[in-house]
Amino acid sequence: MKRSLCAAAALAIGLLGASALERALARPIAPAERRASPLIGDVASCADPSVLQSIEERFKIREDNYWSSGLQLLGFDHIRQMGYRTDGYDYVPRRYCQARAAFNDDKYRQVVYWVGESLGFAGYGFGVEWCVEGLDRNYADGPDCRAVRP
Repeated sequence: MKRSLCAAAALAIGLLGASALERALARPIAPAERRASPLIGDVASCADPSVLQSIEERFKIREDNYWSSGLQLLGFDHIRQMGYRTDGYDYVPRRYCQARAAFNDDKYRQVVYWVGESLGFAGYGFGVEWCVEGLDRNYADGPDCRAVRP
């Protein structure tokens, strides 16, 4: 009995000490706008033509060069924002989006994507990561495109 009380007390002290240590080592949260190389939160909209064109072009390259499917993305509708900076204000500003896309096999599929600030070539422009539900054949973005969702 005495031994189990001592073990429980030691465990409690260890857990309390670990959480105090975690708090002491935690980095302070500083909004991306206050960094040495600040980000301003200027992220293209979900319906920005250059964002949608980037997805179309990269989809075509992937399907032609890697899968040889002949599948083409024809256009987008039902475009909506799912979140903005949902990762926190100290991370790179991102806008999370979803759209319905029409394909040349007469099917519509959901496309989820995010647009990030200053993630283009050499930090210029924007970066786009996207996933077409049902066409992530090697699960590069996880089940149901989880890696691209907020």
